[in-house]
Amino acid sequence: MKKCYLIVGFLFFMLFSSFGCVKDDAENNQGEAKSINHPRILLLKGEEQQIKDLIASDPTWAKMHQAILTECSKILAKSPVERVLIGRRLLDKSRECLRRVFYLSYAYRMTGKEVYFIRAESELLAVAEFSDWNPSHFLDVAEMTMGMAIGYDWLYDKLPEDSREKISEAIVSKGLYPSFDSKYNWFLTSSNNWNQVCNAGMTYGALAVQEDYPDLAQQIIDRAFETIKLSMGEYQPDGVYPEGYSYWGYGSSFNVMFLSAVEKVLGSDEGLNATRGFLETARYLEHVLAPSGKCFNYSDCGLGGNLSPAMFWFAEKSDNPSLLWSENKFLQNSDFSKFTGDRLLPAIMIWGKNIPLDQISEPSEKSWMGQGANPVAMMRTSWTDENAVFLGFKAGSPSVNHGHMDVGSFVMEAEGVRWASDPGMQSYESLESKGMSIFGRSQDAQRWTIYRMNNHSHNVLTVNNELQKVSGYAKIDKFSDAEDFRFAVSDISSVYKDLLKKAVRGVAIKDEKYVVVRDEIETPGNAVKVKWAIFTSASVELSEQSATLSIGDKKLYLKVEGLENLTMKTWSTAPTNDYDAQNPGTVMVGFECEIPANTSKSFEVLLVPEKYANVALPLDKTLSNW
Repeated sequence: MKKCYLIVGFLFFMLFSSFGCVKDDAENNQGEAKSINHPRILLLKGEEQQIKDLIASDPTWAKMHQAILTECSKILAKSPVERVLIGRRLLDKSRECLRRVFYLSYAYRMTGKEVYFIRAESELLAVAEFSDWNPSHFLDVAEMTMGMAIGYDWLYDKLPEDSREKISEAIVSKGLYPSFDSKYNWFLTSSNNWNQVCNAGMTYGALAVQEDYPDLAQQIIDRAFETIKLSMGEYQPDGVYPEGYSYWGYGSSFNVMFLSAVEKVLGSDEGLNATRGFLETARYLEHVLAPSGKCFNYSDCGLGGNLSPAMFWFAEKSDNPSLLWSENKFLQNSDFSKFTGDRLLPAIMIWGKNIPLDQISEPSEKSWMGQGANPVAMMRTSWTDENAVFLGFKAGSPSVNHGHMDVGSFVMEAEGVRWASDPGMQSYESLESKGMSIFGRSQDAQRWTIYRMNNHSHNVLTVNNELQKVSGYAKIDKFSDAEDFRFAVSDISSVYKDLLKKAVRGVAIKDEKYVVVRDEIETPGNAVKVKWAIFTSASVELSEQSATLSIGDKKLYLKVEGLENLTMKTWSTAPTNDYDAQNPGTVMVGFECEIPANTSKSFEVLLVPEKYANVALPLDKTLSNW
């Protein structure tokens, strides 16, 4: 039976392989196989004691360990994962398989309790029986393979021979072989998160079964080492992740899972962690989290920030515990159950075991800027004060993966309130179920009819009610971390091609008190209507050249300087299309102004917390002199 199953899988692989033949020489390598011990992925046999010592000595890690065990108890009461697609995806089931198996395998290794092993084995065998792991959406295969590989490797010595056989055959036939099919493996030439996730998943599968399939495993590992460079190159030059905070949590975390595993098994990641910008990306993630704990949520991104296990790997690699300042704040939360939705959470016990939490110091810099495909700058007045002023600003292009028409957008916090926000992402399934094609990047793509993705919902200039230009790109031209005037400036003219001759935007925190947004534009040979707006959850009261924003008992004043004949306005954020998501409790606020043809115009908007209302003054200083 085993030989027939493997022959079918082998023929499938031979048919679709674009990488040449792989000889299944399991029977010819038994001596080599016996010399390779399990577990070998992430945590070697015997290394459990280091985590046990950590749990015994540090109440925070003891609490995290207990949260994982408590979640395992909840998993015990559930039925094994079933093969049920949502739209075209099996991904939520793949993620749940990975989460359950990782948690249960960790619990068994740390406690030795049979109940965790039995439940993990049931999960592994149930998934092994699936007809396939949905290779048409290969992320599903990648995450399922990673979960199966961790379970197979970590529980190997305990698994009965027939269970091992079923699980390993599933890893090979439903995970590894399909990755050679050109219909599915486009991720190998991609530079986005698919490359990182899929290469990581395939590598875990290869590492798990390498003694039985040495040639196949080696080919997959070699392929991953070569092609993952494409996605790691996206962090250049400074560490910005083009897809934003949420997808950093996806792509970067799986990239770290890959690097951590190959270094453990092979003794080296062949210098991949030294890729320009990669280790620096930890500083990007540290700064992209605001004092409120929310993130600068540009692109397809949610608003909430959360604990990132991968940051503990970065901190250890960089020998810089201060990178964990924000992560340590999350660890002050009294309810650790909020972390247990993270399928990679047990890795934090591995990556965090050598970093004393009491050595995590305040970061030395309050501002950070990075160039790249989607440049951003973040600045704040304090790391310790939750009422600090925070300003996040982005340049870039709508054409990046998961990008929005948000070039020149910003978010702003003060007094513990997010005043200028971002609508963030909309569920893909909610759009795809209505027949929307949501990943096109051409100027006329359906993606740009979606409210949350086009510029009408972002904190940008909109000219003549037109869309920003997808082909445009803006870098950050000037940046300063001076305490009395932190700022960033970007020439964003290219995203307004044929609408404006020139558009330059600067954003700044002045005197640690309030925010200034300055725009300098030149109109073409026709008059234009300019809309300046921010997306906010505040209630709004309009005046002649200002607006008062209120959230609870907090107020922010929006003051316009340098323009005449403007009209202060609010715009509804309610959907006008049946596919658009609701945006309850939000509104756009700003102004519209007609600007004549062939005119240069500069104007400033001050965003002033109530307590500084009497001291805030316009800069009246050109961006070239910032």
